[in-house]
Amino acid sequence: MIISRTPFRISFFGGGTDYPVWYRENGGAVLNTSINKHCYISCRYLPPFFDYKYLIRYRLREEVTHIDDIQHASVRECLRFLGIHQGIEMVHTSDLPCRSGIGSSSAFTVGFLNALYALEGKMVGKRRLAAEAIHVEQNAIRENVGSQDQVAATFGGLNRIEFNGKEDFIVQAITISPQRLSELQNHLLLFFTGFSRTASEIVTEQIHNTKDNAAELRAMREMVYEGTDILNGSGDILEFGKLLHESWKLKRTLSSRVTTSSIDRMYQTALDAGAVGGKLCGAGGGGFLLVFAPPRKRRLIQRALHELLHVPFRFDSLGSQITYFAPEEPYHIDIASIPATRQRAWHAEEARQSTVEPLTPA
Repeated sequence: MIISRTPFRISFFGGGTDYPVWYRENGGAVLNTSINKHCYISCRYLPPFFDYKYLIRYRLREEVTHIDDIQHASVRECLRFLGIHQGIEMVHTSDLPCRSGIGSSSAFTVGFLNALYALEGKMVGKRRLAAEAIHVEQNAIRENVGSQDQVAATFGGLNRIEFNGKEDFIVQAITISPQRLSELQNHLLLFFTGFSRTASEIVTEQIHNTKDNAAELRAMREMVYEGTDILNGSGDILEFGKLLHESWKLKRTLSSRVTTSSIDRMYQTALDAGAVGGKLCGAGGGGFLLVFAPPRKRRLIQRALHELLHVPFRFDSLGSQITYFAPEEPYHIDIASIPATRQRAWHAEEARQSTVEPLTPA
């Protein structure tokens, strides 16, 4: 049995410049942090007592024999990518809901790849794990997702991540004092809007508008460096919140689906109660609302947004981890003793998988 724990993330600046359609030609940068809310994945080889080969449990339960029949796209493509032909049982649990702007889908992919490597008795570096998660999501699943979430989930911590035209990335930790880090954390509140959405669908319009949004995207990228300078300096931390507000105003212009009238009312309510700035986490359209405010205003803002769920959090620095590792002895079985129907199913699946050559991990 293997258990992986992978953090979710909050992005401050630069979201939208981490899409390949933009950074391959223009370069991108983001400033984000992982938080102490996690995705947990337990994984093991499925014991040969069942009429199916794959038992996949998340919000749904899947019992299937053929890898092509697995509905969960990340599970299916991670298994195919690593060329794993043995039966697998996977169970997923999470501290926060999916489709809410905190990088949950990428945290899942990173955590599942990490667990599968451990199951195979292998360890891979963080850079390789992040790069492979990006490949699975963007090329195998073909989702409209950026590249920051996979890196944040893998590395953990408060980082500036830069993306260049070679599809490579550079992770630079923000090395500020514990006091400054605590000051930043104490100015942040997180609320769940109650709306879930699929980021890939929202981003489609944004990607289509990339050329028209070039000036805005360049400005959002520059805010990454401005935000870094504010954190590295000794000036008023409220400038960070004001910059968040300016970034949110820019982000709203990228697509008509970034915000809604309900979300705008929530954000304005926070501002009226004393917030300096904030933003929706992720692509927009729903999910979590991040609010930046002086600590003395926290209770006023919580009262003003009393209909929303306030989610306390702290920064995380560990990235994806294998928290439980207990290899199991393999099962041995006389194939002749297996019922003929199950033999045919197993042989058919082996034949099917043998015709699909797995992609070679980077």
